[in-house]
Amino acid sequence: MPQQSAAEYLRHGQMPFFRLPVVDPAGATPYAGADAVLLGVPYDGAVTYQAGARLAPYHLRRTSALLQTFHQVHQLDVFRSIRVLDGGNVAIVGAGAAPFVVGGDHSVALPAMRAVAAVHGSLAVLHVDAHLDTSGPEVWGEPFHHGAPIRNALTEGLVAPGQLFQVGLRASWGHPEEGALVAAHGAHGFPMQVVEARGIEAITREIHAAVGGRPLYVTFDVDAIDPAFAPGTGTPVPGGLTAREAFQLLRGMAGARLVGMDLVEVSPALDHADLTCHLGAWLLYEGLALRALAAARG
Repeated sequence: MPQQSAAEYLRHGQMPFFRLPVVDPAGATPYAGADAVLLGVPYDGAVTYQAGARLAPYHLRRTSALLQTFHQVHQLDVFRSIRVLDGGNVAIVGAGAAPFVVGGDHSVALPAMRAVAAVHGSLAVLHVDAHLDTSGPEVWGEPFHHGAPIRNALTEGLVAPGQLFQVGLRASWGHPEEGALVAAHGAHGFPMQVVEARGIEAITREIHAAVGGRPLYVTFDVDAIDPAFAPGTGTPVPGGLTAREAFQLLRGMAGARLVGMDLVEVSPALDHADLTCHLGAWLLYEGLALRALAAARG
């Protein structure tokens, strides 16, 4: 397998995700033998407000270099438990590895979910976001903008009935019927007022129990987190999750059958002191730890 060490990659002007081995996506079988592949998708052509998320893969590679391999909560060495590669900036993995897609805007989640569902069937989806992401083409004149991936995933049958879990919702609606689509599909919504009343640990236990052994895809829009902790995003909404609650949510899914994840809407140009980029790298690390836990348990 053609690959480079982190040191070799750095000599070419970039640091790989988490100082991992880097593969050439143009190779014949670049991801063979990998359990997970981190993929940068530097695309923000579907935003409706502020662009800039296309720069996130570069900056998340840089900030992820600070993380070490051993996860002290789960008590396992993430990168020695599973084989993880930096797959460069590409659009798809087709070698049995779980894709960890680093956007880019939220529109990139749809092709990732399509690819994962093509292998695993309809998915349980944990959607962490301030927004419902069910806007139709009538809003912006385009059906595949960054506020529409959940609408498209539902209408395409990528999500199993009753297996959409939306955490962190709090954005204002354009009309009273905006939540009708997810309600019709039996989605479970956990807006911030519910998180505040019930606590993130109780909500996580409920989601975990409902997902069971189904293939789980996590789509994480960083604007789910309060802009006090994640200012670097194009559509900030005050009153969101804390960084600690976001970690509790992902850590509480230990034992779930995670088959893919995306982290989207980090906009480095709007960030301050790399706060959002550092947080984004940690969220990816937490997702990879879930994948490693699943592998360790067979």
